[in-house]
Amino acid sequence: MSHDINITIPTKDKMLNLGEFSLKRPGNIITAIILVVGFILTVIRFTQGIGSITNLDDNAPWGMWIGFDLLCGVCLAAGGYFTTVACYVLKVPNIHSAVRPAITTAFLGYLFVVFALLYDLGHPLRLPYMFFFPGTTSVLFEVGLCVATYLTVLFIEFSIAPIEWLSQKWAFLKAWRKPLIRVGILLTIMGMCLSTLHQSSLGALYLIAPNKLHPLWYSPFMPMFFFVSSMAAGSSMVIFEGMFAHKGVHQYMDHLHLQEANEVVFKFAKAASMILFSYFMLKTIDMFVQANLHYLWSGYGMWWLVEMIFFVLTPALIYAKGSREKNVTLCRIGSVNAVAGIVLNRFNVSMIAYNWQLPTAERYFPSIWEVCISIFVVTLIVTVYRFIVYHMPVLYEHPEFREEHH
Repeated sequence: MSHDINITIPTKDKMLNLGEFSLKRPGNIITAIILVVGFILTVIRFTQGIGSITNLDDNAPWGMWIGFDLLCGVCLAAGGYFTTVACYVLKVPNIHSAVRPAITTAFLGYLFVVFALLYDLGHPLRLPYMFFFPGTTSVLFEVGLCVATYLTVLFIEFSIAPIEWLSQKWAFLKAWRKPLIRVGILLTIMGMCLSTLHQSSLGALYLIAPNKLHPLWYSPFMPMFFFVSSMAAGSSMVIFEGMFAHKGVHQYMDHLHLQEANEVVFKFAKAASMILFSYFMLKTIDMFVQANLHYLWSGYGMWWLVEMIFFVLTPALIYAKGSREKNVTLCRIGSVNAVAGIVLNRFNVSMIAYNWQLPTAERYFPSIWEVCISIFVVTLIVTVYRFIVYHMPVLYEHPEFREEHH
């Protein structure tokens, strides 16, 4: 037992706690239905081909799976590098309890980005080909290499939690824990460098389509916009994920996590506010520099204003007011608004403002099965996250290693 709160910690005799997944609970029944449907669609996709469940064509070879699963997934998983840099490099006080949850969320985010990418590849078994036939002049190769490397970094950072869990039964694993902690700062720096590269390169992928992407979203500075918005997404996701964790798995949080929770929210809200204000100014200046002011009077211009005012400026103001007045609820509302804004921006770039000059009949719109697959992937992430939290010291410090925690 933890000294602070009644947390059921796995022991050598009882390593698993599967009671939380009982089908007697309505939420678990819904989860099971989604997973079964997703598995059936997965079988259809890999036996009948990608065309059997998507509306992709030559005009839109990248659709919802790229826009949501990849662009949104990688961006929203930025909480890992953002939190570790804030804690270990910038030495921001009283946020240590946010590190493991952020790393766990980031690791699962990147892991399932790769998993979801398999659905989008015509020949998914060729995913490792980039390591054997590297296209060193390709931005896509750089993205793939950085994501693969950063996923490895995240796995090493995350592995401390499962080691502390499994070492209750296999004591020899404890020998691996200290070396992993010692290289923590090195992994943080590597994570920061790799994230800078691939977060920006995701925006660079669309630089080759100046005639397909609407001028209000197309810019030679897209790599910078993608990176800056990823920092806003990372800080927002820490608050967003924490909000649901406090509601759903509150009983697995120790005293330190509960004590620092509000301070984490206020500090990350303040950071997100400044980043979003900066992003808003950069996008506005770029609009004038690119001489795109006249587009504002079109339908797409109105939509661009909706994104910038209601999903960039508004959450920035909400964050600023919430962090200044120490209002947790307001900061959490800002996180929901900001996360929705990130998703909207990636959808605009990858689908809504893409191929904007084509007739409506030729425009891409995702099929219901593409949407179901994305819901299936998100449900898998949540299910695996729940399993991790129920068994591993993510939201609490393991009493056996309490004095050794870095």
